[in-house]
Amino acid sequence: MIVKTQEQREVLREGGRRLGALLRELGEMSKPGVSTQELEDRARGRIAEYGDTPATLGYTPSGSPRPYPAALCVSVNQEIVHGIPNEVPKVLQEGDLVSIDCLLNHKGLIVDSCLTVGVGELSESRQRLLNAAKEARIEALKVAKAGNTVGDIGHAVGLVAEKYGYSVPRELGGHGVGQRVHEEPFVPNYGRKGEGEELKEGMVLAIEPILIAGKGRIKAMPDGYTYESLDGSDSAQFEHTVIIGKRGAEVLTV
Repeated sequence: MIVKTQEQREVLREGGRRLGALLRELGEMSKPGVSTQELEDRARGRIAEYGDTPATLGYTPSGSPRPYPAALCVSVNQEIVHGIPNEVPKVLQEGDLVSIDCLLNHKGLIVDSCLTVGVGELSESRQRLLNAAKEARIEALKVAKAGNTVGDIGHAVGLVAEKYGYSVPRELGGHGVGQRVHEEPFVPNYGRKGEGEELKEGMVLAIEPILIAGKGRIKAMPDGYTYESLDGSDSAQFEHTVIIGKRGAEVLTV
């Protein structure tokens, strides 16, 4: 999506504020003994209070065998993305890494965000991975401006992964958003400076650095949505929806 009016910009801003507040609440709620079903229930209740709708609930991506059954994607430890929180709920344990991803439809426009939090006290290795994923998000946002390319974003994320000895799943990454759940362009977490689609002023992107502690190979699970690391290694991700500007990105989901 390219933002064309001030009204669109304000709708995206308000949706972003609401989603950011929701994810902070869910992150604080992620304590030992809390189930992924409880996170899902809280998200649905809060979104209903807003008068908005969860964009993933009932959404069927191209090639998927069935509609997605939840408002959240909740992925724990070796799960990378699209963990289903309400079919076989998990109870969060001390030391888990949990990624909470949500897409919110506010007045017909969609924003997308994810955060990863530690449940209780993390091991040194998991804390290191979490910190690196946060750093990757910071570096990606620095280069998200008009005139740069998706390759610049991927290069920035890839440098952080390489710095810490981590990898990125090449099949997964960010994307355009706004009018639909997934739009062009695909924003990979690897690449070369100056390559790929040029970022244009007003473009709405979900920038989504994902780091894996292992080799970066992934596998699809039988539920049709969840992806895990092939070698069982941990994963962490952070995602913000932004509007691309001449001088930088306006981050909406904070």
